[in-house]
Amino acid sequence: MEFSNPFDNPQGRFAILQNENGQYSLWPAQCAQPAGWRQVCEPQSQEACQQWLSENWQTLIPSHFAGEIA
Repeated sequence: MEFSNPFDNPQGRFAILQNENGQYSLWPAQCAQPAGWRQVCEPQSQEACQQWLSENWQTLIPSHFAGEIA
């Protein structure tokens, strides 16, 4: 089956990107990396990316707000 949206392909390879606020994004390996994001994990399966995120992403709060929450 052909997927028109690369984010929907369960067999796709995805990199994990991070922005300056410490937020993460799964990004299709074949798509150009967006400005303001850096790759922190090499392209791999969605399942492997989800495992990496569960081990490395500690909070959903962007870093620029983290100091305001006590």
